Amino acid sequence: MLAPNISLLKFNIKVIINISAESVCVILGTMLQSVSVDGMSPPPTPRPGSPRPDNRHSAQAKRQKYFRRLFKVSQMDFEFAIWQMIYLMSAPQKVYRNFQYRKQTKNQWARDDPAFLVLLSICLCVSSAGFAVVRHLGFYGFFMFLLRTIFLDCIGSGILIATALWFVANNYLQGSVASPQDVEWGFAFDIHLNAFFPVLILLHVVQLLLYIPIQSGSFYAVLLANSLWLIAAGYYIYITFLGYSALPFLKRTIVLLYPPSITVLIIYVILLISRINLSQIFML
Repeated sequence: MLAPNISLLKFNIKVIINISAESVCVILGTMLQSVSVDGMSPPPTPRPGSPRPDNRHSAQAKRQKYFRRLFKVSQMDFEFAIWQMIYLMSAPQKVYRNFQYRKQTKNQWARDDPAFLVLLSICLCVSSAGFAVVRHLGFYGFFMFLLRTIFLDCIGSGILIATALWFVANNYLQGSVASPQDVEWGFAFDIHLNAFFPVLILLHVVQLLLYIPIQSGSFYAVLLANSLWLIAAGYYIYITFLGYSALPFLKRTIVLLYPPSITVLIIYVILLISRINLSQIFML
């Protein structure tokens, strides 16, 4: 009796994911059609009489393929996306090995399957609903909190950070010899999404479970809340470092690890001494 029950549970989970994904895909497709997911420029217009270039790997072709798959849930590999999310929490190095394999087989570093983005959006919606229930926000409060989480915390900060690191990597981390390759903007944004997922789990799930002890005004509440933020920031910095380190043509990527880590640690100590609770300021 146990095996049929497990099979039925797996079937029900897959149905729920597909239904949620179809709804999220429609929203994401509308939101992201005008947003580039790849930082490479399209190839120049060929001169008359010159051979016609192969546009299968151009930025425009990759973007169009990505958006086409965004509206086709049946073509998304949700099981693999879930596998990536699990290993981002436990062994993020394994996730970037798959990015290297994609480069070898499909000639691109960035994801061509939007399943990860769809599942991340579902997680954002569910965790935001949990915050709305705990904080008694109501529908309007939940809607505004969700918009802030998606457009400011995730997409807005992601665009800024990905663009800044994309610029730094292409202009200052290429090494002494100029490389024919450059960092794709889409890959830089994928690195942000990878690094953002553990932050989401720690600050939207774990922090929600610790809502009562964190909201007290004691020093232990400050220590607990700020330690969660420290761990989340550490995850983000480390996964970002791993992402750029996976690119064989980049050098000195260690600068993306130690200076930010030391800065975050100094801020953490200052906030503890000042007894400033980050959770009460930004989340609770």
